[in-house]
Amino acid sequence: MNFQVVVLAGGTSKELVPLVPLVSKELPKALLPVANRPVISYVLELLELSNLKDIIVAVEGKEAHHCVEHWILEAYMDRLRIKVERVPDDVGTAGALRAVAHLLTAKDILVVSGDIVSDVPPGAVAAAHRRHDAVVTTMLCPAPVSGPSDSGSSIAKDKAKKPGHYNRIGLDPTRQFLLYIATGAELEKDMRIQKSILCAVGQMEIQSDLMDAHLYAFKRSVLQEILNQKDKFQSLKQDVLPYLVRTQLSSEVVLNGVQQPEENGNEMASYQNNQELLSQVLSNSSTTSFHELYALGPKGSIPVRRTHKCCVYIASNSKYCMRLDSIQAFSDINRDVIGDASHLSGYSFSAHNNIIHPSAELGSKTTVGSHCMLGEASIMGDKCSVKRSVIGRHCRIGSNVKVVNSVVMNHVTIADGCTIQNSVICSNVQLQERVVLKDCQVGANFVVTTGSECKGEALAKKEK
Repeated sequence: MNFQVVVLAGGTSKELVPLVPLVSKELPKALLPVANRPVISYVLELLELSNLKDIIVAVEGKEAHHCVEHWILEAYMDRLRIKVERVPDDVGTAGALRAVAHLLTAKDILVVSGDIVSDVPPGAVAAAHRRHDAVVTTMLCPAPVSGPSDSGSSIAKDKAKKPGHYNRIGLDPTRQFLLYIATGAELEKDMRIQKSILCAVGQMEIQSDLMDAHLYAFKRSVLQEILNQKDKFQSLKQDVLPYLVRTQLSSEVVLNGVQQPEENGNEMASYQNNQELLSQVLSNSSTTSFHELYALGPKGSIPVRRTHKCCVYIASNSKYCMRLDSIQAFSDINRDVIGDASHLSGYSFSAHNNIIHPSAELGSKTTVGSHCMLGEASIMGDKCSVKRSVIGRHCRIGSNVKVVNSVVMNHVTIADGCTIQNSVICSNVQLQERVVLKDCQVGANFVVTTGSECKGEALAKKEK
């Protein structure tokens, strides 16, 4: 398919503290566990399934780069052609691409966030991009429904939830072309639609229930041109993509190595060159879009306007796609991957619809319910109960412990009589006897003392 892939793996994240420490950087965001697997593994295996194996992984910071590179070398080097590149901290997604731009040689580039958990094939996005000869194609997904479930059944609660509003997106009647996008602070402003786009397309459909999945296909020459010329652009989503959408009928980019004609007829290139350009434009696209029609001169003559195409690939409602970009999303994705989206886990579930590693040990009268996972060499005492939760590797759990809707990472010690609900417990944590946690996050290596009762708290060591 002649695509290169850039996986933007980031480094640390303020939104994920204390799960991802900002200073010690013991656990980069890319290695956060989803069903006891690093989140970036879901992206890499999805790319492998689409036969997209020429991959650059961009990681921010020295420590995070070392950790991610070490893990990838062990897990994937015999399966994928991967380069793990260190990029500067806090340069944004566009800055990370600038840092690896010298490695990009393919005609088209697929850029994907390393925190996506999805079953939407990236190859389908790449194919749509090529079919339309677009400068950018972005994947959109139905906005996810999120939120923790209580100890009872989650079904009724989930039905009552409504998806959030992530972006304001304008589409053409065929739902193939991106005409307008507003994100972040732009959502608070009045909508301003370009008259030229409305006149060219006839009508526009505005949606606010679609999520930008942070998976983009770019024409490499155009992407590199923008990154070079717009040196203040930091974000693909908030800078590069809106710029391309905004200028698609007054394009400033060079397409297919051919400079496009000036709108002023007196400045046009020779008739022969324009005929070649028209032939090239029409041959590169399987169907004529409003872009080509808008570009044509009077009575369908040679092109007199510069245009480029911004396309979308909209995933069906039956597909799963979420980004691990918050603590709530971390909990939701872990719950989903051992629940309704269990096909993503890569594991075989038992007859009881759970996963208990053969080396794990369960005490007398201990129950591990459906949609649960118990990791390698973990030991649970007597009369424990686990519901809709993930428990990592080498954990030591005492007697009379209840774990509900929670994620417990590796090497955690939980003493007798503890109750954990809707919480995340990071690696090497110690919970002493009779600790009660509800809606809490406990950072790595923290000790929660005997009898503590915490609700809605983030517990972590102070970083120096």
